Amino acid sequence: MKPVYIESHKQGILKERASLLREKLRDCTLCPRNCHADRLSGDLGTCNTGELAMVSSYMPHFGEESPISGDHGSGTIFFTHCNLLCSFCQNFDISHEGRGQAVTSRELADMMLSLQALGCHNINFVTPSHVVPQILGGLALAVEKGLNIPLVYNSGGYEHVSTLKMLDGIIDIYMPDFKFWDAGISEKTCSAPDYAERAREAVKEMYMQVGDLQINLGGIAERGLLIRHLVMPEGLAGTRKIMEYLSAKISPSTYVNIMPHYRPCRKAWEEPLLKRPLEMTEFREALQDAIDAGLFRLDHR
Repeated sequence: MKPVYIESHKQGILKERASLLREKLRDCTLCPRNCHADRLSGDLGTCNTGELAMVSSYMPHFGEESPISGDHGSGTIFFTHCNLLCSFCQNFDISHEGRGQAVTSRELADMMLSLQALGCHNINFVTPSHVVPQILGGLALAVEKGLNIPLVYNSGGYEHVSTLKMLDGIIDIYMPDFKFWDAGISEKTCSAPDYAERAREAVKEMYMQVGDLQINLGGIAERGLLIRHLVMPEGLAGTRKIMEYLSAKISPSTYVNIMPHYRPCRKAWEEPLLKRPLEMTEFREALQDAIDAGLFRLDHR
């Protein structure tokens, strides 16, 4: 299956979208924070990122879901900073403290091409929501040099549908988190009481664009939606309601990775309910919630 962005590039859509999105940096409303920063003039906004994207690292990654990592790894590009800024983030030094280097569009394109040359199955943009214009600018250059593997949009799920619509025909695989259902919890942990509403809208738009996850005969994902959900102590994530929503409103064939690796990091120690790691019984309950909701494509790990 040929990546969708190749045809968009041939039709001039990719460059047009990159240009339109770059202009949005002058009064930034790329994400639901709507901070209106003039990022082209040096303002940083909530995401603490200006005109250039920042990258913490890039490498073949073998720790993603099996259809994403495969045998040769997922070509991950880890962007610095974040638009969600969860208090318990396990990559706090990258998302909050800004570990990374500013990169030009050409440097970003070269990263994509080098990961493809290493045999990676895809290019995996990690935490991309605040740097979509920069990604498309680099992508346009990379396609001209022969990039031809699928693109993965690996986000926290806090998205503006208007931005996602600009990615229609460009992104092959959407891999968002669906973190919280309760507005009080998302306000407490990431100052985003509208998180669940925005995530529901985003997942609907993503599914409309790419559909259920399609996996080829080699076991590698080529197109579609993959949802990640981190189970949290005391049921704080609202797992049952999220699973019921995905099954009823998106698709019972939604591929879901229910993740058990929550542990208290950084500011989580300031919140009594977040101060302990997840118990295995809580994880098993979350798996059962997904099964009871009618979901059956659960990541085997």
